Amino acid sequence: MALFYVDGLPIGWISIMLAILASMGGFIFGYDTGQISDILLMEDFKLRFAQCGTPGVLDTCKFSTVREGLIVALLSIGTLVGALIGAPTADFLGRRYAMVVECVVFMIGVIIQITSFHSWVQFAIGRLVSGLGVGSLSAAVPMYQAETAPPQIRGTLTATYQLFITFGILVAYCISIGAREISGSGSWRTVVGIGLVWPLILGIGILFMPESPRWLTARGRHPEARRAIAATRGIPVEEAETHFFVHRELDEMKSAIDFESKVKAGWLDCFKPERMQLYRTLLGMTLQMFQQLTGANYFFYYGATIFTSVGIEDSFVTQIILGAVNFGCTFGGMYVMEKFGRRMPLIIGGVWQSIWLFVFAAAGTAKDPTTDEGIGKLMIVSACLFILGYAMTWAPGVWILIGETFPTRTRARQAALSTASNWLWNFLLAFFTPFIVSAINYQYGFVFAACNLTGAVIVYFFLYESSDLSLESVDMMYCDPTCKPWTSRTWAPAGFNSRQDLIEQGRAAEMHKPLEAGGGEESRFEKAGSPVADGAAPRA
Repeated sequence: MALFYVDGLPIGWISIMLAILASMGGFIFGYDTGQISDILLMEDFKLRFAQCGTPGVLDTCKFSTVREGLIVALLSIGTLVGALIGAPTADFLGRRYAMVVECVVFMIGVIIQITSFHSWVQFAIGRLVSGLGVGSLSAAVPMYQAETAPPQIRGTLTATYQLFITFGILVAYCISIGAREISGSGSWRTVVGIGLVWPLILGIGILFMPESPRWLTARGRHPEARRAIAATRGIPVEEAETHFFVHRELDEMKSAIDFESKVKAGWLDCFKPERMQLYRTLLGMTLQMFQQLTGANYFFYYGATIFTSVGIEDSFVTQIILGAVNFGCTFGGMYVMEKFGRRMPLIIGGVWQSIWLFVFAAAGTAKDPTTDEGIGKLMIVSACLFILGYAMTWAPGVWILIGETFPTRTRARQAALSTASNWLWNFLLAFFTPFIVSAINYQYGFVFAACNLTGAVIVYFFLYESSDLSLESVDMMYCDPTCKPWTSRTWAPAGFNSRQDLIEQGRAAEMHKPLEAGGGEESRFEKAGSPVADGAAPRA
């Protein structure tokens, strides 16, 4: 039974549940990201793993730049490798079972960390192993959500991945502020150990959700694909074999997969210029790179240290405020990305973020925030306003685009390459930030401000507007030589007068109403050898 309707079309409760449950993969990453900022300041952790002038005397203990950078950044090396192996794993095992395996890998990493006693290397290796699981999940989860969610709410459901990243960060901050009062190693071991709970929820819960219907269809498991489609639409399982809408959506998937399987896809296909494959691969990798270069993780990884340096007595509290802003504003981001599309929010967000990073850097450079209370407060406010913009635009937007930009036959590999780009830059920033800050201090904000402006320019000139389109139509749009990124908002396939016409025709078809003459997105596949099928025909 349908939970609710969007534009007259049914949406099942399963589609909401699978989006929330799969997004636990984002929560796991967010929790791991948020905890390390506070753990680095915990007394017992410093006594055990920092370099102490006098063993056992806290005041003489301090992390070297290299050691701090490695403890923070090795997670990102693991995620980089995990993102690359996550694609073939998700293709081989299926999206759900891949997530189960990746949760087990993450848990092994957590166990290695909490069993560390005096070896910082063991703790760092544990983060590396956990990173393998997190990286693989980051490739599998958005792909699973995009392939399973109904097109009408695909953007919102895919954005829950980013929402749960922010939720994980906030929860880590809250647990850390309570656990810091625990004496001895219980302070940091409690924070790290609680991380075992989240993969258990995901690994067990995902087994009760349907598999990706596109993955099932690609392997000829059509009855299961029908049941998966019916479940996400709230259509009774007994009607899956006969329901018109289920058959229509399955036929569209079969046509798309048959069309794309005529050429066997491998890693090299992601870099071929045909059908804009190279263009889209580089675009996805670039967008993920600039999501990191916004500077958000500068605050999340080293926020407690940053706010201590600006004269805040309890930086843990400031971290919670920043995390709450990040989490709360991501709800707004889900609405913004669904309501205003993909391009405009990213462009405006890039400019907004740049403005507040300029303020942050200029304030910290002009006066010493440790001696000027007003400057310190201005820097905190500007950091919060930066996070507000990031959480509503670039944070959810890029993950949505990774799920919907690539064609089915190479989607897993291109998503993996894009995600790997995110983790590579995540590592570079996490490792080198202590070195850069020690050299230029708050002027680092000017670098991020310039990167935000550059990201906005790249979105304007290279990103196509993919909102309101099925994944198959997005592929057609990128392959249409008459469509340019700055005109893509109004693009529609041949045979449709406008994008709104395409949307309305799709709704009519899904509701089993007669299509207007000339309408039919599936015509591309029926004419696989024609210019239209190759995306070369001009629009009507």
